[in-house]
This record gives sequence, C-alpha cells and structure tokens, in this order.
Amino acid sequence: MRHSLPPLLVLFFLLVAGCSTRSPFPERDRGPDQPVDVSHVPDAVPQKVPPSRYGNPDSYTVLGKTYHVLRDARGFRQRGLASWYGMKFHGRRTSSGERYDMYAMTAAHKTLPLPTWVRVTNLENGRSVVVKVNDRGPFHDGRIIDLSYAAAAKLGVLARGTAPVEIVALTPGEEAPKRGHPVIAGSGRYLQAGAFASLPNARSLQRRIERRHAFPVEIRRENGLHKVVVGPLEAAADIETLSRTLQEWGIASPHLVQ
Repeated sequence: MRHSLPPLLVLFFLLVAGCSTRSPFPERDRGPDQPVDVSHVPDAVPQKVPPSRYGNPDSYTVLGKTYHVLRDARGFRQRGLASWYGMKFHGRRTSSGERYDMYAMTAAHKTLPLPTWVRVTNLENGRSVVVKVNDRGPFHDGRIIDLSYAAAAKLGVLARGTAPVEIVALTPGEEAPKRGHPVIAGSGRYLQAGAFASLPNARSLQRRIERRHAFPVEIRRENGLHKVVVGPLEAAADIETLSRTLQEWGIASPHLVQ
C-alpha cells in the first residue's frame, strides 16, 4: 500500500522549501510546437503589492546549497547568464503559488523577494524587457535568472538557450530605464571591500556582504590576492551605505576601484 504525505505538508515543500514545480536537476525543455509571435506581449508593469504568501522563506536549501532570500530588492543589480523555461512547466504552480504562463513576461530568481519586477538587458544585443519575478531558480551553476519563453524570445535568447544579461530591480512608481539601449561595460563604480591571501576568507566576506546587501559581489584574483569587489554601484548613497557597513565590521579602508 502506498503512503502519501498530508496535502498541507506537500504544499509546504513545493511552494516554500525551494523551487515549487521545477526540478533543480537538468531536464529537457522546449518551446511551443509552432513558433509564436510574442512581439505584441507587453512588458510587465511594476506594482505595489504585498510579498507573496509563498516562496519567501528566510532561507531554503537545494542540492545542499542554502540560499538566503533578500528582504528588499531596492538597489539590486546583477550580471550573469540568463536561461529560459517553457512547455515543460507551462501551467504548473510557481514558487509564489501563481500558475506559470510561458507567454507572460515573468522569470525565476534564486534570492529576490517574490514578487519583484526587474529590467533584464541582453548584454550582447542591447535588447531589454521588464519581467515579474514570481518563481525560484535556476539551480544551475553560473545562471542568475530563468526567463519565460516570451521574455526569452523578445531578448533573443531562445536559439542559444543562454545569454549574458544584466538585471536591475525596479521600484513601483519610479520611471524604469529606457529600453533598447545596451548597458555599457564598466559603467558604475566598484568598491573594494578587502583583499586576502586566503580564498576562503575572501568568500566569507563575500557571503557576509551578500546577506546584508543586495549589491553584486565578486572576487578578483590580482597579484596573488583575492580581492572582494562590490559593484557596479550607480549611486553615491549606495557607496556610503556599504562603506558604513564595512566600517561597522572593522574594515576601515574600503576604496573605489575600476
């Protein structure tokens, strides 16, 4: 005789403990059987809404890796690879509890609050869209966001499956950056938070900053040192906020770098 889990327990694991319906393991996916024109699909529009009831635990673990969900997306900016998901998950529940619609302008992210609206810019062709983040993923090394079929099509990501992008969180009521202009590599300022001979020590500071702030953090290997660099930081207020945090931690000399 088969024994099943209580329905509420199943719902908890599906919607809160990680990616609700999407497996973290590689699976084959595809678009519709016939190409669909999504050029008429409008961008998502940022709205002032309460956080999703589901999908926003303080942290969750997938494949042995723990992710800490951000409490606030303001100022969030990140670069990395985007991928997309389609028919395999069309109509299934997302981590927020909404149904996944591959023809809507949505996306999945590992740590942004649900929902969050972000502008995604393809760094290869300059195309840009606004999507609503309502799901968790992608749980694949090197990828930072999973786009819906429609969003991927408008960004020119479908054929290759992945593309380098920049994502910027949008605040409802504020004017979003204009579409169609490529992001200039190297724009913004970078703050070096520390330099270590030990890579584990550098990673420890990187994780500490990521838990406290929504700024992108990277480790650069230069002259035998592992340098923890935060950025790009577009606003002077962001630099001041981060510098204050580092000083609270006893790091007295953060400085701007290229």
